[in-house]
Parts: sequence; C-alpha cells; structure tokens
Amino acid sequence: MAEYVIQTMGLGKEFRGFKAVSDLDLKVRKGSIHALIGPNGAGKSTVFNLITKFLQPSKGQILYKGEDITQARPEEVALKGLVRSFQISAVFPHLTVRDNVCIALQQSMRNWFHFWRSERVLDSLNERAMELVHAVGLEEYEDIPAVQLPYGRKRALELATTLAVEPEVLLLDEPLAGMGHEDIDRTAELIRRVAKHRTILMVEHNLSVVASLCDTITVLTRGRTLAEGTYYEVSRNPEVRAAYMGTANE
Repeated sequence: MAEYVIQTMGLGKEFRGFKAVSDLDLKVRKGSIHALIGPNGAGKSTVFNLITKFLQPSKGQILYKGEDITQARPEEVALKGLVRSFQISAVFPHLTVRDNVCIALQQSMRNWFHFWRSERVLDSLNERAMELVHAVGLEEYEDIPAVQLPYGRKRALELATTLAVEPEVLLLDEPLAGMGHEDIDRTAELIRRVAKHRTILMVEHNLSVVASLCDTITVLTRGRTLAEGTYYEVSRNPEVRAAYMGTANE
C-alpha cells in the first residue's frame, strides 16, 4: 500500500448552507509534489485551511501520517511538521532578510521571540540563517530590509522563513501569484529543490508550472474532486477541459 502523509475522508465544509467543500477524499503521497487546481471558487484555499486547521470541518476526517488531526489546533499541526505559506507575503517588512530568518529559527529552537537576549545568543543562529538565505538565492539581499525586496524575492524570503521551522510537509498557497516570468522560473526551480527532502501540496493557477513540477494533480470544482492523476491525464479529461474553458471539444 502506498504511504500517504495527508489523507482526507469525506471532508466537508459548509458556510451558512453553502457547501464550499463536499465529501473530499484526498491522498497526498509522501515525498511527492501534489497540486490542487481548479477554477476560482472551486474550494482550493478552503481545503488548505481545513488541512492546516485554520478552519474546522463540518464533516469528515483528516489524517496526518496516520494520526487523526481533525480536531487539532493550527499550532499543534505546525509543530508536527505540517506548515503552510499564504497568498499574502508574511514577513517583518523593516527587518533585514537575515533577521527575518533568524526570528523564524528562534521558533524552531523553542526560543520564541526572545528579542531581549544578548547579541551573542542571537548571533548563534546566523550560520543556519545564512544557509537558508543561500538556499533560496537571497545572499545578495541578506542585509536589505524586507520592504525593499522585489515582490518575487519577498516570496522567496517567506519560503526561507517557512523552511526554518523544518517542515516535513509544506503547503504552498499560490506561491507564484503576481510574479513576472523571471521570478516564476526562479521560484519554480526553488520549489523543485526544496521538495527533494519533503512533501509539497500546492495550490497554483499557473498550469505550465504545475505540469513541469507536480507528480499528481487533483482538480476541484464546486468543492468536489473532478479528476485526479498526472498532468497528461487530467488535461485530456473532457470534464476538466469544460470546467476550465467552457468546452470539452478538442
């Protein structure tokens, strides 16, 4: 039997009678890059919020590495290694790139936000911080305040701070949104590199990137699974073509 790191069974979320997610059975294989795609309003971000516990499901079950996390809190699943990014970049704008990563490392070392500690103690984090800064290609920006970074580089910094907490599973919510071609190519390659040692579940609208990066694709529509498989398989599915383009014709 294949090893799945995330499983949902009959997962549903209802908002005042509106079914945002309905009877979703999702399986994310360990070590894979798995994409959730679908038209706007398909329920993709709601699924992310359910898995990472920012929303509680109306029905169904969520398993992480075989453990039931349906009723867990967001901080509990994060400490278990299930960590997410957001569509809106979340960094400290007036701190440098290196300092942003150092703060994230404090969390991973259980020294949560000890701003009053001596510089000697905080400087001990610099070596690992710089490893992460280099890993995401930001070495030339290490002393630059985050607010001065180009948009694509700010998203790379967010990824570095996410990696600082040593996630086993990384959920990326539209990591390429708003980027130009150069930043898209750079970030896609970065995602490919960081995926070598972890599982990634991502929501993404850029289908060319999804095609080149992802092992498995789940297509959602109206909160339900429309199709699942490789990009080749789902792109040739008439129902998927109709959902995206309004026609099933070749």
